[in-house]
Amino acid sequence: MSETIEKSPERIAVLERIQEFERLEKWNDDVEEDPESSELMPDQVDYLNKKLSSKIATYFANRWGTRFYEKMIKDGQFIIKEVSGIENFLSVKGGAIITCNHFNVCDNYAVWRSIKPYMGRKRLYKVIKEGNYTNSPPPFGLVMKHSNTLPLSRNKETMKNFMSAMDTLLKRGEKILIYPEQAMWYNYRKPRPLKSGSFRFAVASDVPVIPVFITMKDSENIGADGFPIQEYYVHFLEPIYADKSLPRKECTDKMREENYQKWVQCYEKFYGKKLKYK
Repeated sequence: MSETIEKSPERIAVLERIQEFERLEKWNDDVEEDPESSELMPDQVDYLNKKLSSKIATYFANRWGTRFYEKMIKDGQFIIKEVSGIENFLSVKGGAIITCNHFNVCDNYAVWRSIKPYMGRKRLYKVIKEGNYTNSPPPFGLVMKHSNTLPLSRNKETMKNFMSAMDTLLKRGEKILIYPEQAMWYNYRKPRPLKSGSFRFAVASDVPVIPVFITMKDSENIGADGFPIQEYYVHFLEPIYADKSLPRKECTDKMREENYQKWVQCYEKFYGKKLKYK
């Protein structure tokens, strides 16, 4: 058993905001008090890693990121207890959108570590919010900028480049992780209603969606914030394919609802209770 550590007041405040936002049904709003982010301009990001400098930075960012997360695993601060349904991932041979619930900065690595043995020389691409790209301090900022991340932007020209890169990557067979809940809610176990973006990308590029839902249990290890480290159970669910008989918007909505329902079913099966919001 770990020694007693006082619970972080900042973390308690975040958990209280999560309860409030759940009650108000503000499902996709940020609960973290992040500083205002800088606008990401088109010349600040090389989405397709065409520049030599980008390739070099990506090499070092992925190495540093891997060492960082693997040390957390070794130290018992990050626990991947079980991976199930990997056959659902393996059934998709080409490009795909992977959706995952977002509750911790480690959840993307849990997905990557689960699929890494089957990826060969390919990497997992991750869509991230603008502020994570423009505002993250070093050395973590290096990982946010160069570990195969695809930042969103409020700038229209940057977003045109983003959309083009998404289509190029998916059509060449890459897997792209997106958080359709949008905001990160710390250790929140329930699935939240989803935004449509992930499914619009899938329909536009004619690729399936592979839903991933990570469930959790408290471990005996206590984190620096005074709360139990979570044991992660990574569930790869059956892929969702577009219904091409439907108009694009209806097809997108149907995929989004199917994804949400698969997450709900996974939640209810794992925790043994019906999903209920406050």
